[in-house]
Amino acid sequence: MNKFTKMFICNITLLMLFGCTSGMNEESNTDSSVKDSALQYEEEIDDNTEDINLQGTEVNESAPTTKTEEDMNSDSGKESSEETESDEQNEELSSYSSEEIEYARVWLQLGMIKDVEGLYVRHIQAGELVNPNDDTSVKYPEDVIQLSGGRLVAGSVTYSSNGGGTINVYSIPIRWDSSPDLEEGVMREVTEDMINNLKLVYVETGDNKEIINLIDVMIIQ
Repeated sequence: MNKFTKMFICNITLLMLFGCTSGMNEESNTDSSVKDSALQYEEEIDDNTEDINLQGTEVNESAPTTKTEEDMNSDSGKESSEETESDEQNEELSSYSSEEIEYARVWLQLGMIKDVEGLYVRHIQAGELVNPNDDTSVKYPEDVIQLSGGRLVAGSVTYSSNGGGTINVYSIPIRWDSSPDLEEGVMREVTEDMINNLKLVYVETGDNKEIINLIDVMIIQ
């Protein structure tokens, strides 16, 4: 084998060795890059999982808690106390009629002067004149009750009861000052307007002591 041939074989061998080494380095670099990407992906998954767990913790912390047995017992005690107080109040008024209690409650809520020497209760039947001093007046369409405090300054309340705690209130004076100079039909128009413009009012419970005081001076006509 001549010198030229030996040199050619050596060069080829060197090239082959260099190619293998380069391929191994590229493969090594590729594997390293893949490993790095995989590690980064796993770290991102771990971070996301931790965030989800933290969010779940926040939700659980903000979720409403159920009442403890102590809270339930406390609520039960309050309800029992309120029921007892209501029973005691009802017992105080048990010796009076529901009508008397209603008259007193209405006056305490709507009367001009609450503390009166006498509470006068007048029953007016349907068909009676709104103004008893004038025949041209319209008539009451239903039975009504008129409360007064004995003096004009105390005012008056004219109403009908609907039951269930509500009443229809009419704006009608306790005393009429009719004038013979009124034009024909004026009184009818005035009284008709009073009947048509009634107000629906819810009657408040009121104070038992004040109710009893009014019932004691009540005069039913």
